[in-house]
Amino acid sequence: MGLSTAIDTKFSFKKVFSDYKQLAKVGLSLSVVFSSIAGYLLAIDVINYQVLFLLGLGGFLMVAASNAFNQIIEKDTDALMKRTMNRPLPTGRMSKTTALVFAILFAIVGLGILYSINPKSALFGAISIFLYTCAYTPMKPISPLAVFVGALPGAIPFMLGWVAATNEFGIEAGFLFMIQFFWQFPHFWSIGWLQFEEYKKAGFIMLPMDKKDQSATKQIIFYTIIMILVSVAPVLKLTGAFYIHPITAIIIALLGLLMLYYGVLLHKKQTNIEARKLMLSSVIYITMIQIIYVIDKFLH
Repeated sequence: MGLSTAIDTKFSFKKVFSDYKQLAKVGLSLSVVFSSIAGYLLAIDVINYQVLFLLGLGGFLMVAASNAFNQIIEKDTDALMKRTMNRPLPTGRMSKTTALVFAILFAIVGLGILYSINPKSALFGAISIFLYTCAYTPMKPISPLAVFVGALPGAIPFMLGWVAATNEFGIEAGFLFMIQFFWQFPHFWSIGWLQFEEYKKAGFIMLPMDKKDQSATKQIIFYTIIMILVSVAPVLKLTGAFYIHPITAIIIALLGLLMLYYGVLLHKKQTNIEARKLMLSSVIYITMIQIIYVIDKFLH
């Protein structure tokens, strides 16, 4: 009896823990932490490990809260899509009240931690939660502009690291914001293409004209080109303390051209295979350029 109770307790704890992981979207939250740490490392000469830890923790809690609020709002639409129907809220494994307490608690603690670094970091964190929860999420069924609105909080993490390190929002932080902002259009639209039928079921408009056609792929190509230009612009040394070597600019341009290649392929072939390649290349791009920028900085 005692053994089976122990096994049940262990098993149910594992399930509950798994549900909270899904609610927080731990993988996505950690990728955001990675971005803000990269932004921090670009801004400093000497690493303050306390600030780095607080930035990582505060950033994680902030994004986890946003994800939880998003799932509370989309509980009914999540139930309609294969990808999301097994989340804790649509299945009834977790109540809305429990999720709301989790989200509010994480938001307050996360923003408090960011405030302890400096008030500007907390301000951008609060803007990110507000835009994601109160603008992007409700707009998804209404307008394709939701992707534009969602790109604003999505672009904050990289810049947040710089602000946490310097307590300033200048041209450098602005450029880090723009890089991640323009990157999100090809990234999200490739996902929108892949999940088009699923999003349709939930009533979400995630492609520019709500159609899988060449007008969508033209916009993907356009924003990918802007993203490449903005990503290599620091080589011109017009972006304050944030600049890169010419060889770094060439490497970043090549990574961007790989994304552009898949964008052009998607334009020509209009199939999910190309959309998936574009989506994967976009994830590789944003991860690699952040690592490359940091390596470049420490080689100055």
